[in-house]
Amino acid sequence: MCSVGGPMDVELAERLKGKKYRCNDCGTTFEAVGKHPVCPSCQSENVTLV
Repeated sequence: MCSVGGPMDVELAERLKGKKYRCNDCGTTFEAVGKHPVCPSCQSENVTLV
């Protein structure tokens, strides 16, 4: 199902879309995928789903 240089499956891309979070320590808003998102700015795990 993987092809180098080929088009990406749109359905797969939609399922992998991250959820939006806000860091409670530095205020950065970001998207992440996974059970334990980490702020890309300060590496804090103290985040809230927006």
